Amino acid sequence: MTRRSELDVLRGFMLVMITITHLPTVFSEKFSQPFGFVSAAEGFVFLSAFLTGVVYSGIAHKDGLSAMRKALWRRASKIYMAQAGMLLFLFTIIAAIGISAQRPAIKNLISFYLSDPATALWTGFALIYNPPLLDILPMYVLFMLVSPLALSIALRRGWAPILLASAAVWAGAQFGLGRLLYSALVAATHLKVPLQETGSFELVAWQFLWVVGLWLGCSSTSEREHPLEFPRWLLLCAFSLAAWAFVWRHAVGQLPFGEHNIYNALFDKWQLAPLRLANFLALLILIVRFGPRLARFARLPFLEVMGRASLSVFCTQLVIALLALAALGDRRATTPIWAQVLLLAATFAALYAVAAMVDGAKGRRRARVVAASTAAAGAV
Repeated sequence: MTRRSELDVLRGFMLVMITITHLPTVFSEKFSQPFGFVSAAEGFVFLSAFLTGVVYSGIAHKDGLSAMRKALWRRASKIYMAQAGMLLFLFTIIAAIGISAQRPAIKNLISFYLSDPATALWTGFALIYNPPLLDILPMYVLFMLVSPLALSIALRRGWAPILLASAAVWAGAQFGLGRLLYSALVAATHLKVPLQETGSFELVAWQFLWVVGLWLGCSSTSEREHPLEFPRWLLLCAFSLAAWAFVWRHAVGQLPFGEHNIYNALFDKWQLAPLRLANFLALLILIVRFGPRLARFARLPFLEVMGRASLSVFCTQLVIALLALAALGDRRATTPIWAQVLLLAATFAALYAVAAMVDGAKGRRRARVVAASTAAAGAV
């Protein structure tokens, strides 16, 4: 498959937004939802699903469903190992620094681990206990593990049953399906992990974003599918909704309805609430329609390289964010602006260095594979 540089740029951009949000600086609040009531997490999850659909449906068409399943499981195991490494780093080095330096930010981050280390360890590696900041990769792993089933059904019977089932589960999540399933699990297993320690993201809601991304990615590689074309009225509605959300977000702040939490719930991030989902879909429609045109005029190598090494960059920014919290604490209000800018600059320099090394190593591996294939063909 030929890489699409605009997708790498988009993924690199999402990583930049996530990094700024995670670092303890005054820029975190401004960059967490810069384009409306949508964060970089939605874009990162959707884009990961889209690329998964593109790559692994291509493998299914070329080498069969069995090869597709094995490739997806290999990728899921690689992401799982990255998550396991991050957990070990958090529970050892970060915990030691945070406790010795008396950092409330770190103690709050690992409060369940400090209260019950044994349970936290095994449930952490089982992807049940997910501390804050370390709860995106477990979601990614679980979605990758069920993707072979979704792709197998879709490639045989079409996407309609998968999309309808996913939408129904998302709707159930808006009425407490996730909490109900958690209560049933606790009743059956006597699990001691509190619900709030299982991760901020409501998996039964966010799976819809993943499934839609899989569908669009898979459809983009199928000769039987036509490219997405939107009617003018839908583009106008998407633009109006996106512009309204953008202005509203920057006029009132992160909470659209201030102290009225019953209405704020309609934009809830963790539950992927209806108005947040609508805001994301409006932005998605505009990106699909106008993004390719803009990409012709904007080649951003920095973001492109970061996007091509997304897993390594994501883990690196987590390491830096945790070290910053452990060493400095969450003192963004009292830390000089120049020091915060310096932290951001040093972070992005480190991220680019890691991305460049990983990207270079991948390029050398591809070159060796091509050379070996050419030599084998010449020998025949």
